[in-house]
Amino acid sequence: MSDEPLQTAVQYLPGVGPRRAEMLERLGIHTVEDLLWYMPRDVLDLTQLTSMFQLEKDKLQTVCGRVVDRDTRDISNGRTLTAILISSDGGFLRGTWFNQPWMLRKFRDGETVLFSGKPKRRGGRWEISNPHVQWIGDEEGEISGRVLPQYGLTEGLKMHEMRRITRAAVEEYAALIPEHLTEEVRSANQLPTIQGAITQVHCPDSVKRYHAACRRLVFDDLFEFQLAVAMRRRAWKKFATAAKLPTTPKIDARIRRLFPFDFTKGQNEAIAAIVEGLDSGQSMHRLLQADVGAGKTAIAVYTMLVAIAAGYQAVLMTPTELLANQHWQTIESTLAHSRVNRMLLTGSLTPAARRDALASIESGDVQLIVGTQALIQKGVKFDKLGVAVIDEQHKFGVAQRAHFSIENDAPHILVMTATPIPRSLCLTQFGDLDLTSITDLPPGRQKVVTSRVYGQRLKDKAWEFIKQQLANGRQAYIVCPRVEGDANIVEPSAEALFDAGDGLAGAEEVYQQLSSGLLKDFSVGLVHGQMDRDRKAAAMEAFRDGETKALVSTTVVEVGVDVPNATMMIIFQAERFGLSQLHQLRGRVGRGSFQGYCFLFSDADTPEAIKRLSALEECSDGFKIAEVDFEIRGPGDILGTRQHGQLPLRVANLIRDQKTLIEARRTAFQLVETGEFDMPPYAPLKVRVLERFSKLMALPKTG
Repeated sequence: MSDEPLQTAVQYLPGVGPRRAEMLERLGIHTVEDLLWYMPRDVLDLTQLTSMFQLEKDKLQTVCGRVVDRDTRDISNGRTLTAILISSDGGFLRGTWFNQPWMLRKFRDGETVLFSGKPKRRGGRWEISNPHVQWIGDEEGEISGRVLPQYGLTEGLKMHEMRRITRAAVEEYAALIPEHLTEEVRSANQLPTIQGAITQVHCPDSVKRYHAACRRLVFDDLFEFQLAVAMRRRAWKKFATAAKLPTTPKIDARIRRLFPFDFTKGQNEAIAAIVEGLDSGQSMHRLLQADVGAGKTAIAVYTMLVAIAAGYQAVLMTPTELLANQHWQTIESTLAHSRVNRMLLTGSLTPAARRDALASIESGDVQLIVGTQALIQKGVKFDKLGVAVIDEQHKFGVAQRAHFSIENDAPHILVMTATPIPRSLCLTQFGDLDLTSITDLPPGRQKVVTSRVYGQRLKDKAWEFIKQQLANGRQAYIVCPRVEGDANIVEPSAEALFDAGDGLAGAEEVYQQLSSGLLKDFSVGLVHGQMDRDRKAAAMEAFRDGETKALVSTTVVEVGVDVPNATMMIIFQAERFGLSQLHQLRGRVGRGSFQGYCFLFSDADTPEAIKRLSALEECSDGFKIAEVDFEIRGPGDILGTRQHGQLPLRVANLIRDQKTLIEARRTAFQLVETGEFDMPPYAPLKVRVLERFSKLMALPKTG
């Protein structure tokens, strides 16, 4: 057993033992402290139950009963009706759901549940349509009049066992939890003590006190994280001095003349903020987020040219070689008549060419460098780096973002993304950056017509339209979720390849089927991440030059590919992609003078899939789509050091707890910016923050 009581292994709690300890470990619970911080997912309020003989029509009420019958049947017009009958106080109450046959599988005969809703009398029986359902579990003893926590469980662990274990832990250990918040912080945010909060979360006296206790635990989680974000931001502001890069009217005019268009209002506002940061004497650390096609590349070029005009070097780093090449071509076109010495640095250079390139960078002969992660590999040394632009930052981690400042005198950092970011992620993953958003699009940019394609009739109709457009000289992207399909299927039919949910839509097979079948009258190309660089480059060049009319690909075309004549985006098994990714893919078309079209091939019929794809049909605003995607899929790893997995937060949910996040951020930033956080009363809290987040936030483990 541990010398620190809260670090006692959970198996030593009364009634746990080695077998249940293994079950708890599957939930991430190893110690008493882990158990006390394991929040319920919900709470059952059994203090306000209504007897069957007290029910009132159309009034919100809750009934507790035992399942006695389950039924699903077909009704008119292809609809289904699912009904669950519960017995309570000698009477019966029926819950009904239309077109939700899967509800039947959620219930077991004999189990106890709560139905909440507004009942009506039908056929002499009480009935609630679409009731809110809560499962009580196998609770021992009297439950009416109590408030019971509902925990996420694992196989073999029952709800009443979990409640008993947590109650025992609270009784013995809750009073030992240290209070890290000062009375001033608790009072200002109307928070209970941590000991009281832990007690009320697991053994609530009322629903109101339970929610107040949950808010305290969520606040602590977010507050500690925001303190780390604020400390990181302060470190940048305090220590990251940088060269002043002024933008005179003459420099501004000279740069703008290079572009064959006028900047939009949003672009001008972004440039104004960037110009101010470049001339501040402190290292600018700004996030530029823009919807697809809003012109962020032009802003990147403008920013780099300001640095070059001041006698410094500038770099643009991208996550893929394909995107680096695309940016390089754009820059080559923009700077065709400029004296700026520029270079493309990628991993495909020969050893001799790489040595020459590195020597030119170190000597300062090269002023503007575009490249991949080759830019931050060993051996790359800059003469005078003034600006580093990092594109599609969500593909990189925090450590990669910070590399330029670690290895060199701090340059100005501009981080860009064409994937609009939900507000709560802006306050967390990018909370140490100044934020600029471009929400308008260049004049003349048309909305891409988006259609969900399902069923053979719609598929046939879509392909006829696609072939007609190709015959009229337009081009199409055809995107698959994977490179290869099912290896067990030797010769899949065209129908099988294009059906959703069967795992067959591989780019290689789709290319073979289309080039010899539906699109045999047109030239079809293929590009994916497993091809070598030369083949990928040749495929993209052929499509860009119009030699290839249809390009079958994986998501390598998600960002950076710009072919104005491409007007159609066909996406197979669209339900397998995230909404923001689908929006990115859709943004590859409609970039020229012709109307753009996006076809979402998917026969998936789950409510979530239909909701997601319908949202894309109805909405073209990337910022709104990002919020919907965030609500459905969650944020992944908030710090960006890995793109999937668990958050570095214990109990907070960025979708559910946005209001608390804002409150915690305001308090945290005020403490750090005023210096109050450096005072002795906050020393234990600072140690706690550094222990949790110093590595992830690249903070020094010092005072």
